[in-house]
Amino acid sequence: MIKGLNWLSTFTDKKVNSVKHGGLCVACLSANAFNGLCQPCRDDLPVNRWHCRCCALPLAFPSSELLCGDCLKHPPPFDRSCIPWRYQYPLDGMIGRYKYNGQRKFGRPLISDFAGFLEKSLHHGGATRPEVLVPAPMDAKRRRQRGFNQAQDIAETIGAQLNIPVAPGLVQRVRQVRAQRELNREARLANLRGVFEVTSTVPERVAIVDDVVTTGATVRVLASVLRDAGAREIQVWALARTPG
Repeated sequence: MIKGLNWLSTFTDKKVNSVKHGGLCVACLSANAFNGLCQPCRDDLPVNRWHCRCCALPLAFPSSELLCGDCLKHPPPFDRSCIPWRYQYPLDGMIGRYKYNGQRKFGRPLISDFAGFLEKSLHHGGATRPEVLVPAPMDAKRRRQRGFNQAQDIAETIGAQLNIPVAPGLVQRVRQVRAQRELNREARLANLRGVFEVTSTVPERVAIVDDVVTTGATVRVLASVLRDAGAREIQVWALARTPG
């Protein structure tokens, strides 16, 4: 089981997920891993079991059919969200290492399991297959610093597995904004006003792909721009949702 992620270092990179070693777990280095995680560590991931049926905000009571207060007061411009986990330990550490440190071995098992979750949602969970996946755009300067856009990385992997095309340039950032991490929801919405621009024809069914939905400000603004450009059914696909 996951004991903590800080002690893992690049020293183990050659061993983790290698065929020679049977595929070691990225979290505990168990030899009994499947797609990068052993079953006990996979069981430790915080499943987003009870949530708002629109924005996937985790709820404290058993329901996946109710709307949260924010979606009731301010209905979002998207139709539903497919988000399998809550952004809590140990998943937050795994995403952080993948996203900020470029340690993709921590992202691979999550993205692989995410694709399986989406496949089930499309076949049995009532989700409609989108015509295209739209990764949340990243500021060019931040992308150069980080080396990759994690939203595009996720979209390309699940798009290949689900046979859905990815349109990374369909929406672009047209100006630089302050980092969103320290801002509340209202400040994030104001910060993002006028930042996205659609560059081509938008199909009727799209899914916005991101790693984590925090306040929902980014996906709200993205969905609004896509809906104004002609999208009629918009979903949000992300690895994790922060609790309220």
